Amino acid sequence: MQDRADFRRNTNNTESQGGIALLIVLWVLTILMVIVLSFTFMTRTETQATLSFKEGTEKKFIAEAGIERGIMELFYRNVYKGQSVEFEGSEVWKTDGTLYSSPIGDGYYTVRIIDESGKLDINTVNDVVLKNLLINIGVQEEEVDTIVDSIMDWKDQDDLHRLHGVESDYYMSLPNPYTAKNANFDTVEELLLVKGVTPEILYGTSERRGITDFLTVDSNRSKININAAPKEVLVAIPGVTPEIADTIIDYRRNKEIGNILEVGGIPAENVTLMAPYIDTSGSITFGIEAVGHKGGEKGGYAIIAKVMIAGTNIFKYVYYKSPANIKQ
Repeated sequence: MQDRADFRRNTNNTESQGGIALLIVLWVLTILMVIVLSFTFMTRTETQATLSFKEGTEKKFIAEAGIERGIMELFYRNVYKGQSVEFEGSEVWKTDGTLYSSPIGDGYYTVRIIDESGKLDINTVNDVVLKNLLINIGVQEEEVDTIVDSIMDWKDQDDLHRLHGVESDYYMSLPNPYTAKNANFDTVEELLLVKGVTPEILYGTSERRGITDFLTVDSNRSKININAAPKEVLVAIPGVTPEIADTIIDYRRNKEIGNILEVGGIPAENVTLMAPYIDTSGSITFGIEAVGHKGGEKGGYAIIAKVMIAGTNIFKYVYYKSPANIKQ
């Protein structure tokens, strides 16, 4: 009987040890599976991140190629913009924001060039034109008066208030005080320091464009070049209705305007109202927007540059932002 009890005890111990060993094996296998799955997930994530980085870098280089193409077209334009005959493939690019596209490798870039003379220079702009622009893009009229007068007060050299404007006493009362500049704007973004100008007004929203697309500090002129001005700027000019703006845009598609009287269909009284605010000559400073795309993707890598043509085949960057936010 003792031998039988010892046998049963040994058998139970063996079974117990075997169960424990089985549990240990199962735990080890579970841990190994978790490690393998984690490693697989990490490898997959790293692979996707690498591919994404590679594609992003490729798009960036494609966009940079678009910027270089835009600069090349500016030099080409300076030489051939007056030619009477244009051959297919050798057309001079327009500087009114017309969108151009060109394939490169397995991708493509889109480029638009904007002559800064077609925008409103906030250092020289007439307050009437600035008011019209703000109203036309949807800013409330009571806000417009405050914004325009505050802009004028910001850049003038005195401490006198316009009717709806403010000077240093207002800005010094803010939680983070500062003084009015009493000098010209150095950048368009500086407008955010001016009373009434919000990021939504400056940069726009999903429903409307911001005023940054229509303003500059680099044209150094008070008149607007109607050969380069977008429709939003044209209709801000006194005497220019949306219909007249469309007429101007249609005319300049085929020929650069030398004199507003060349454009037919504009009443004489409207021409008289327009005359003090318009010009037909370009500047030497241009904004270039380029977007690099891969394959058939809609979105891409965007770059905004501003260049000044300093001489024959000589240019310098005035502004360069990479990446940039461009509505595509």
